[in-house]
Amino acid sequence: MKITFHGAAGEVTGSCAQIEFDGGAFLVDCGMFQGGRDAMRKNLGALDFDPRSLDFVLLTHAHLDHSGLIPRLVSLGYRRRVHATAATVDLLGVMLMDSGYIQEKEAEWANRRSHSRNRKSPSNAAPLYTVEQARQSLAHLTSTGYDEVFSPHPAVRCCFREAGHILGSAIIEVDVDSGGRTRRLVFSGDLGMPSRPLLRDPSAIGAADYLVIESTYGNRAHRPIAQTEDELVRILRDTLERGRGNVIIPAFAVGRTQEVIFVLARLVREGRINRLEIVVDSPMATAVTDITLEHDALWDSETRALRDWMLAHPERLRLRFVSDVEESIALNQIRSGLVIISASGMCDAGRIKHHLRHNLARPECSVVVCGFQAAGTLGRRLVDGARSVNLFGERVAVHASIHTVGGLSAHADQPALLDWAGRLRKPPHRTFVVHGEPAAAAALTDALKTVRGWPAVEVAHAGKVYELD
Repeated sequence: MKITFHGAAGEVTGSCAQIEFDGGAFLVDCGMFQGGRDAMRKNLGALDFDPRSLDFVLLTHAHLDHSGLIPRLVSLGYRRRVHATAATVDLLGVMLMDSGYIQEKEAEWANRRSHSRNRKSPSNAAPLYTVEQARQSLAHLTSTGYDEVFSPHPAVRCCFREAGHILGSAIIEVDVDSGGRTRRLVFSGDLGMPSRPLLRDPSAIGAADYLVIESTYGNRAHRPIAQTEDELVRILRDTLERGRGNVIIPAFAVGRTQEVIFVLARLVREGRINRLEIVVDSPMATAVTDITLEHDALWDSETRALRDWMLAHPERLRLRFVSDVEESIALNQIRSGLVIISASGMCDAGRIKHHLRHNLARPECSVVVCGFQAAGTLGRRLVDGARSVNLFGERVAVHASIHTVGGLSAHADQPALLDWAGRLRKPPHRTFVVHGEPAAAAALTDALKTVRGWPAVEVAHAGKVYELD
């Protein structure tokens, strides 16, 4: 048996692991590369194997860096099932279609730009996949509940466990019969922080022969949630009450938007903020929030109680969702008093770019960055202290206050990762560290060796074939 990492090895995005065993092969995740100028090139070359050789695909969750190449996989010839939790299947019905639309629009924009620059021989860029190809890929999705054992192949048994990262996110246990032996592979997917709003904590895993673990924040500890809330209170008061500006929050439509809403609602319920007007300007986030409400059985008890309080006190917390383009444009005429939550979370696409264009140059405004920002993204440049940024072909000065609020991260930090790994009854035979930039992956590797005493831990390398014997 062997495993090959086609992405998220030495970097954060593009999660895709191929496992080959006697009589079969499968993928765990099939994600897009995101951020940086090389993302399209990487995505075009990511599936450099025959998709028809695969027997099935397993998805840990719906974020596009774990699922976004499923339409391309299908367009290249894959015809079998893609297994995920029920909530993940529901989310992908929105996210993959939206991604196909973005691919088409970006190709259209690139062709217009090329034509204006070189009318004699313009380029003819094609989308990574189309809306129609995304729609066709949805027919391959199959949902399975948490903690239910299923067999996508006669020699394989799988089980999804709660990962606590976003709605529907899963740790995957895979038992594979190969070469006369049974080996258990465990894929952490993206793990959430314990004791955070909205979702249940990640499940403990008892045993793993081989472990693949994420390391997004493998070299740091998040600020405690209490300190994060204190900082949010200061930002909201300074900007909305004294500064007379707006608070702009770039947030992923899936998971982060919903978590931020509940955190802000709790601050109002506790009286730390008198009242708030929150606008969620993202059609996808609106659709995802509807799906989140449908899956409230996956919430923790505190979030269900907070939802009931919000419904009972609309005068304290005004929450509205914007889908119409004209209504979105009108928001930029409102100079103060709004908390605008918009996608994308790394500021590289979507309506958030328009809100940044109209608020970044205003010193009375604040931008709250509450999630990981991949290298090469606009969000990363803001976090790194850029004095100006390029938006829609023009330079925009950065005079607004930029705040990085790490305590709201949907990813486990190093202490949480070590705690989760430490619940295994014994060290795995071998551990592969993925989904982290080089420093983060190396730090978690060292910590698993020194703190946990695990003997066989290594950072996965993209394209390398690892024998699991």
